[in-house]
Amino acid sequence: MVEIKLHNTRTRKKEVFTPIDVNDVRMYVCGPTVYDRAHLGNARPVVVFDVLNRLLRHVYGEDHVTYVRNFTDVDDKIIARAEESGREIGQITSETTQWFLEDMAALGAREPDHMPRATQYIGQMVTMIEELIAGGHAYEAEGHVLFAVESYENYGALSGRTVKDMIAGSRVEVAPYKLNPMDFVLWKPSSGDQPGWESPWGYGRPGWHIECSAMSYELLGDSFDIHGGGNDLMFPHHENEIAQSCCAHPKGDFARYWMHNEMLQVEGKKMSKSLGNFFTVRDLLEQGVPGEVIRFVFLSTHYRKPMDWTAAKAENAKKTLEKWRALIENVRGEGDIDVAVVECLSNDLNTSQVLTELTRLADQGNGAALKGSARLVGLLTDELGDWFSWEYASFNDNKNIVEILRLRAELRRNKAYEEADSLRHALNLLGVAVFDRADGSYGFPTRGLLGRARYSEARKLHEAGNQEELFKFLDDSSQLGVEINIDGTGLHGFSSGLISADARKKADIALEYALEDLRRNSSKLMGKYK
Repeated sequence: MVEIKLHNTRTRKKEVFTPIDVNDVRMYVCGPTVYDRAHLGNARPVVVFDVLNRLLRHVYGEDHVTYVRNFTDVDDKIIARAEESGREIGQITSETTQWFLEDMAALGAREPDHMPRATQYIGQMVTMIEELIAGGHAYEAEGHVLFAVESYENYGALSGRTVKDMIAGSRVEVAPYKLNPMDFVLWKPSSGDQPGWESPWGYGRPGWHIECSAMSYELLGDSFDIHGGGNDLMFPHHENEIAQSCCAHPKGDFARYWMHNEMLQVEGKKMSKSLGNFFTVRDLLEQGVPGEVIRFVFLSTHYRKPMDWTAAKAENAKKTLEKWRALIENVRGEGDIDVAVVECLSNDLNTSQVLTELTRLADQGNGAALKGSARLVGLLTDELGDWFSWEYASFNDNKNIVEILRLRAELRRNKAYEEADSLRHALNLLGVAVFDRADGSYGFPTRGLLGRARYSEARKLHEAGNQEELFKFLDDSSQLGVEINIDGTGLHGFSSGLISADARKKADIALEYALEDLRRNSSKLMGKYK
């Protein structure tokens, strides 16, 4: 069996992962508070732990992993949003929960096995609070129930803080009814217009921290394998979860491995509305950035390092994915999984190194291994492929293309790069994408490239003011299935339809002419560069 190593925040070192039960590997990840669209930073832990979920299922079996991620659907932020908008809380949480699921699906994240909502587990929270009071770990004060942090001797161990240090640097509101400034709320009173439930302490609602402790216990037991989330949750949320859970269920270990992902920046700066660099996942999707591209950029940085989202990274990711998808176009089935990719992923989710290995497979032209290995980290899946519009023009095995590519490779070997680049451009105009690798060139007839290459060339002719050549070029493009939109103000994009039989014939004839020209000039060219 593959050995997985994970960095455990609790011990501050990388450890060999040994599940409690190899037939039921259990993971809990803190989910969103649902009152608005998920911003880009919210999506990072979703992708990180989706990759871990995929790895665990690969190693232990699809049916031997239980993955839980919650929704917080009762919270002061949600109440405030309801008051601002005049909408019912249930409407807001239902709508934003669905938004979250749709946006994360667009990034290729599989849905967890369980997605509990806090409001579905109020009874279990009340029971846990009663147990904490009975055990001397919590107390009632002015309609509130608070956890007594000094009753748990290991409080602060996860984040490496002492209670004294926490008090000194605390910005937590110190309510007069608290015995210790760091004591935190388990239950709070609700007014008549606020959501609430009857309890032994009156009409009220749970504090944030108790939610995950109650839901993880109900779904995974008092001991489970992995607890994950962003590192902003380490304190106080995860610290408080540990205290509550270990005091309520002292015979259990709660979570044995703690994993935290680092935060996200945009163009080197903290994401902030005041800086104008704050955007949601939906913003990017609507701007035309494919979900697969967003996922690729996330994977390019190790999860424990700060990630910088940039437009340049997104563009490079898109270009890489276009090449990879073209390469796997004719690979049947799920493909093969490369051992080196599994090794990188098993080494504390080293996804940046995984991408390096996938690039190696692509450079080798190993489409089967590229496809299978990429899918292990959620790339090159059918679900994420809708954005990729390149289609074969059905002259895939055209002998003219094969010979032109051979001659082009020969030009490159003789350092005739200018002529080789001109030939690449000519092939692009006929809808053939050309890629170079160490052992020669290879090409793919595609529909999407045909449209883009023809539109780019038309712009050059338009800007040069060569109207006669432009209109002849537009007519030729139309016959190849590319309609370029033009009016008195200039060019306005293109549409690339399915290539007809006549268009294919025209392209084949053009390739034959190009090949004849190459043959006539190849001896002269090769002699020139020898």
